[in-house]
Amino acid sequence: MNSYYNPVHTIEGAGSLNRLPEILKEMKPEVRRVLILAWSREALKHPAFSELKEENPELEVRSLVFQASNPSVEQLFEAYEETKEFAPDAVAAIGGGSIMDVGKSLCCLYGKEIANLEELRELICSKAFGTPRARWIGIPTTAGTGSETTCWATIWDPEKDAKRSVENHENYACAALVDPELAATMPVKLAVSSALDALSHAVESYWARGTNCVSRALALQAVRIIMEHMDGLFEGSAAAHEAMARGSMLAGLAFSNTKTTACHSISYPLTMHYGIPHGTAVSLLLAPVFRLNASCTEGLEELLDALGATDPEELEGRIYGWLARSGQPATLREWGVRREDLPHLAGLGLTKGRADNNPAELTAEKVQRILEEIYEERPVTLSA
Repeated sequence: MNSYYNPVHTIEGAGSLNRLPEILKEMKPEVRRVLILAWSREALKHPAFSELKEENPELEVRSLVFQASNPSVEQLFEAYEETKEFAPDAVAAIGGGSIMDVGKSLCCLYGKEIANLEELRELICSKAFGTPRARWIGIPTTAGTGSETTCWATIWDPEKDAKRSVENHENYACAALVDPELAATMPVKLAVSSALDALSHAVESYWARGTNCVSRALALQAVRIIMEHMDGLFEGSAAAHEAMARGSMLAGLAFSNTKTTACHSISYPLTMHYGIPHGTAVSLLLAPVFRLNASCTEGLEELLDALGATDPEELEGRIYGWLARSGQPATLREWGVRREDLPHLAGLGLTKGRADNNPAELTAEKVQRILEEIYEERPVTLSA
């Protein structure tokens, strides 16, 4: 039985951020205090924020700049401590996936007494958030995470060698303002990594155990858009940036229902322990996992057609080429990963809710073989 649900009001296109005052006006009278959570002070200079105060003088608006990538439990707790007394009714999160992860997490924390880090960990692990006290609006400045359309957030816990998920099905965004103009100034390296993250979201949504007909349709469209416009990112093409913003949003809508699979599961410790950018890490894993999943993937030919590839090897070559052109290593060895660490990383790569969502069964041994594939320059073929 197929079932798809996503309540996010998505507004996509150049100038979308200018709709923020209108969106918040529609949320009154419930919304009186608004927190603007931004990646940088420069982002706060956008005319939409000054217009927000002019058009809604009765709103109390505060801002917080949060610049950490891959936010940790400690950093989330600090943001909570800094804003809990203000107790916003709405959070407008403008930035990449990290900013939106913090923004949507805060909405689940307000109204609760959280005395220390351990209590925060316990709350996240229990998932006992209840109805969020605040609502949020996602405003992406990168084109890759799709976080503006999902109800979960990734929070890292390096002290416990773990990746946490703040997940609440009542915590979808009130609105997503997908404005490609905000992503147009991304450096090429970040633009490529972000686009490859979105590509992975779409492909993993397509073959996930939790997939459905709507998610598959969204995923195929996202894959086509992203693959057709990757080269334009290297030329600084405005059309490419606009396409990536749309592709990322569609991929987000797809995996908002299905979650991700082995690529994301295996990538988490690579990012946490070696600092490999998230989108880069998942893209390195896409072809090896594709080889593993091929015999278990319904509609394999349609997926390959959308990718513009005849097999996973051709896809792998294109991914390696994009990484090289953007100045990023394409092997774990080049990223500084030690071969003797692969067994430990393989064990950490079996993330609940992601590894068990993969169509082909994953074991620590299979994950280690996948890591071996991308360790050196010449990968070997992995069969299911």
